[in-house]
Amino acid sequence: MSQIGVEVFHPGQAATNESDPRQQTAPVQLADNRLELLAPAKNADYGIEAIRHGADAVYIGGPAFGARHTAGNSVEDIARLCAFAHRYHAQVFVTFNTILLDDELEEARQLIWTVYEAGADAIIVQDLGLLELELPPIALHASTQMDNRVPAKVAFLEHVGFSQVVLARELSLKQIRAVAAETQMRLEFFVHGALCVAYSGQCYISEAYTDRSANRGECSQQCRMPGNLKTRQGEVIASNDHMLSLKDNNQTDNLETLIDAGIRSFKIEGRLKDLSYVKNVTAHYRQQLDAIMARRPEFQSASHGRCSYNFTPDPDKSFNRGKTDYFVHERKPGISDFRTPKYLGLDVGKVSKIGKDYIVVDSDVEFHNGDGLGYFAANYQQARLSDDKLSGFRVNRAEGKTLYLPQVPKDLQLGATLYRNKDQAFEALLAKESAERLLTLDFHLADRDGGLALTAADRYGHSVTVHADFDKQQAKDLERNRDSLTKNLGKLGNTDYQLGEVTLGDAAAVFVPASVLNGLRREAVEALDKARIQGYLRPTPWQRDDSARFPQRSLTYLGNVANQKAKDFYTRHGVVSIRDAYEVRPVKGDAPLMITKHCIRYSYNMCPKEVPGIKADPLEMELGGKQFKLVFDCHKCEMLLVG
Repeated sequence: MSQIGVEVFHPGQAATNESDPRQQTAPVQLADNRLELLAPAKNADYGIEAIRHGADAVYIGGPAFGARHTAGNSVEDIARLCAFAHRYHAQVFVTFNTILLDDELEEARQLIWTVYEAGADAIIVQDLGLLELELPPIALHASTQMDNRVPAKVAFLEHVGFSQVVLARELSLKQIRAVAAETQMRLEFFVHGALCVAYSGQCYISEAYTDRSANRGECSQQCRMPGNLKTRQGEVIASNDHMLSLKDNNQTDNLETLIDAGIRSFKIEGRLKDLSYVKNVTAHYRQQLDAIMARRPEFQSASHGRCSYNFTPDPDKSFNRGKTDYFVHERKPGISDFRTPKYLGLDVGKVSKIGKDYIVVDSDVEFHNGDGLGYFAANYQQARLSDDKLSGFRVNRAEGKTLYLPQVPKDLQLGATLYRNKDQAFEALLAKESAERLLTLDFHLADRDGGLALTAADRYGHSVTVHADFDKQQAKDLERNRDSLTKNLGKLGNTDYQLGEVTLGDAAAVFVPASVLNGLRREAVEALDKARIQGYLRPTPWQRDDSARFPQRSLTYLGNVANQKAKDFYTRHGVVSIRDAYEVRPVKGDAPLMITKHCIRYSYNMCPKEVPGIKADPLEMELGGKQFKLVFDCHKCEMLLVG
């Protein structure tokens, strides 16, 4: 085959850098109706699987300065992830969501340039001192660690160059709508995964007592520890309860209302979760958003391609602490489970018989060899004296409802409820290749002087035409020839494409040797791959307005200002009094070490707003061997842990 030319067309065509198409950038776009599913990537391989399972974008830690200290990645791996993501016009966001010290700023600046050159689409920022540095033209996203609750603050962030903002998890639909009314930024909201009990960026317990700063990616998660609650007079209200351990976020039922409120990016928590969690939960929300877009064609996916799975996604089968939609529909009970911070799993029945090496379960579910089951200890009150309330075992062999165990636990009693926290059959499916993401490809084969021209087009405006010259002959059997041409064009094999429409026109009457047609198809697919990459445009930061005024005139340690560049930034934007971050200059004496929307009084039915006539006695909490005073701001419906 002699190829005499390749014609390429893609939307938004701009001047290209053929040696490095990743350097292309897109013009600024205002908030639109593209819906983005944003998944976590512990590493590049996890990110690739997240995209394969339907993510429009992934967020990943770089070599340093991410809020998950143990989830760093090399620049080479970020480049590999970007190359894969951009095949589907999916995006990669790199986390720089910690506060920085003065001697870290130059390293951070250099690293931002490095990840930009590797192809990253945006950085997620907590420390505004970074905006005082010479940065590449990379899009800026405001981390949830910046405590993005107030419309005026979010509007300010838009004015200083941010194009996307991660809103506080605690916001209600009403509050989200209020923010959306004041900004044209894309609004991002956590829809699944672990919930931090404090407003993000407003917790200092870990730093105060373990020298591990949550604002620097090293939270010790003391909020997941059991604690005791009592009045100032010593009356015990609760003991050994996990009073600050929330259930996990699950906004499955609220996706459409969140869209209508203004959310455009739907974020899954979990950069430290295992791969099966990423696959399963990403696939679940992909299906949910696709169903919404099928009903409402005014919305479209933020990336390209359609996914298929060899399993039925079910987020209840992956790690979770129970589920809550938190404060989306205002305050309501059931956001926490004081029994355990562990993965309890699904209720699968009760123990009806106990033998020497087996148990029988009264259940409607199918058990499998290797299943993991949990239960609460027989003497629950005694177990409350320790943190071992939840016990568990692995099933050696399942024969119907009879489960054979290595040893039947001594504290397992008849009637105990069993919870399955590992479905071995489901995990086995996810351990294999479990998803395929394909782009629909249309072919048009046309007769031309001296040979044929094959045009390949995706459904997103990219198309290429390749030519081949050969000695043409008329086909003897027109119908058989048409079928043969269509069949051979459909041999897309191990590519990113699935066959859509095939139009043959006058070429249907031409007999084409298989070698010629196969060569045309391969050339067309390769050319379309290149055209799609060249047509990919990275977003850019929004224009910065140095005259914008920060909505506060003074900042306490709650402002998390840890370096001189951050002070310069806030001063430039109208702040006149700035205190150092807690990590730089800890507060002496009693101070709020956590600010949270979760209210202990409400959870224990002691809220004066909810229970008429109840006396609002001062309360204290012991957590991890430390004493805290609880201060309740009933006007804001907030609780402060003071220590």
